[in-house]
Amino acid sequence: MSHGLLGRRAVAPLAAAVLVLALAACGASSGSSSELGTALQQSCKAVSSTLQNGPDPDADPVGHAEAQPIPLRKLSISDAGLKSAVDKLADAYESFANSNGSAAARAQVTSASAKVNAICPGAAS
Repeated sequence: MSHGLLGRRAVAPLAAAVLVLALAACGASSGSSSELGTALQQSCKAVSSTLQNGPDPDADPVGHAEAQPIPLRKLSISDAGLKSAVDKLADAYESFANSNGSAAARAQVTSASAKVNAICPGAAS
């Protein structure tokens, strides 16, 4: 009979510990997803914030383009499609700055911006 009592005493703390861990995990995942959003949403916010810093694209298009490639390339983006689109945008901005705003480079920026905006609406606008 004492064997059964010992078994119950050993199981109760284990069950309580499992319950506490399960509740903590549920709270952490729901809190982090609602507060932080998805990784893609966070990456979109980072891209948008990066592109909003620096010179005004309307006032100084070449200066704006020069200011963008390095910060864009430094972004940590886990989504492969967005990472590719952002890298192409950084390349397009670099070409635009190096060509002093040529029409062909401007078209590259427009195309690359559209690809970023397709994934993150308004981020490259």
